[in-house]
Amino acid sequence: MQKDHGSSAPSTPTSGRVRHRRRSNEFPVEMNRINGNHLLANDHNKYRSMWIRACSSLWMLGGFLLILYLGHLYIWAMVVIIQIFMARELFNLLRKAHEDKRLPGFRILNWHFYFTAMLFVYGRILSHRLVNTVTSDKIFYRLVSRLIKYQMVICYFLYIAGFMWFILTLKKKMYKYQFGQFAWTHMILIVVFTQSAFTVANIFEGIFWFLLPASLIAVNDVAAYFFGFFFGKTPLIKLSPKKTWEGFIGASVATTISAFVLANVFGHFQWLTCPRKDLSTGWLYCDPGPLFKPEYYPLPGWISQWLPWKEIAILPVHWHALCLSLFASIIAPFGGFFASGFKRAFKIKDFGDSIPGHGGFTDRMDCQMVMAVFAYIYHQTFVVPQDYTVEMIINEILSSLTLEEQQILYMKLGQILQERVLGAKSSLLNKIRHCRYKHNFDKSLQNHKNKMLLTRILKKGQSYLQFIEHWIDPASYILPPAKFYRHGVQKEGHSIEAEPQ
Repeated sequence: MQKDHGSSAPSTPTSGRVRHRRRSNEFPVEMNRINGNHLLANDHNKYRSMWIRACSSLWMLGGFLLILYLGHLYIWAMVVIIQIFMARELFNLLRKAHEDKRLPGFRILNWHFYFTAMLFVYGRILSHRLVNTVTSDKIFYRLVSRLIKYQMVICYFLYIAGFMWFILTLKKKMYKYQFGQFAWTHMILIVVFTQSAFTVANIFEGIFWFLLPASLIAVNDVAAYFFGFFFGKTPLIKLSPKKTWEGFIGASVATTISAFVLANVFGHFQWLTCPRKDLSTGWLYCDPGPLFKPEYYPLPGWISQWLPWKEIAILPVHWHALCLSLFASIIAPFGGFFASGFKRAFKIKDFGDSIPGHGGFTDRMDCQMVMAVFAYIYHQTFVVPQDYTVEMIINEILSSLTLEEQQILYMKLGQILQERVLGAKSSLLNKIRHCRYKHNFDKSLQNHKNKMLLTRILKKGQSYLQFIEHWIDPASYILPPAKFYRHGVQKEGHSIEAEPQ
């Protein structure tokens, strides 16, 4: 009886805390089962959740606009902070408190790998811009140049140090958990830093190429929420039961329309379209290029008669914005579906609770991760000119070579150009001499030919006159009028003029 009573008694506090305590972002299994038929349009608490979501969205929008105004460097800092929160949420996903207590320093090891990866990724992306920023200070310039030169070696040995640390901290009966955390850490690094590297690259190519894709994803999320909120009746996918076909289609249309409007607005600000070649925070001025200069298209006659204008102005970047909007509305939502399936596999509602009404930062960045990679690939493939220009080569020289290497290149290039100029001059002089000799020769030859031809004509003329005098009766010979003779006939140095009879 005591055994039966003991078995029916609740478990120990330790086991209950470890096995049955639920986090704030988890939901019970029963809720998971009935959630398939729980649409947002039928939710009785939807107005309260919408109010919380709207307030937090306005707060995030205000902070984002402020950071956007501050410039490229602050936007990059914002991306780094978001990454840290995402890594924290993902690290905690598979962490077990009672086993972490037996592994002191294991969390520090995770963050060691994280910051090593950050140093490697951002060091490769921003090294050239950092060099361009510190060129005025020789001492700091040399220090930065040395760090950039040995940056890969430093990152490699930092990783090796973490790897050795992991091996030395392995404990018996904890191998499975430790290796699982090791693999999970590396997967987090791949997911987080892959999209963040492309995001930062888009920022320094021009804030436009970061802001437009991110805005399209935000518009798509908001439109899908409101269309599903008021009209959602047909479930879209089982992985995310609150997603509906009405929300998906309505969001696609709204995103496509917004792409033209946002591209037109963003394209008129040089602060957004100019690329940043260094890490300064000064204002930018540049030639916006043909992408941001309007092209005018005439309207058909049956349309122009109903409108006050005869043509419309379209920026070439509008067509690129259309392609980005199609990806943002059709393919990028699958990043959200993947995150929903991932959360269901671990029986959690959200990745975290950092943002009221939205969940964690990872919940907001699921579609952004897919979109950032596509935006960078699209920009490098279809927007950046593939042919090398003088400006591109100069920018590459300034960003890739040190100051001493640039001076050596300048001297070498000057020598090459000087040799080519001298060679061109000598070649030109030779051609001029050849042409003069040929011209004189051709002139003398032409004079000789002209003399020979004139001699033949005179000889034939004398024979013709002799024939006339011999066969024609002089009494019947009547000369033509005087105006017929324009020139005299040269014969043996004498001029014979014909006169009328």
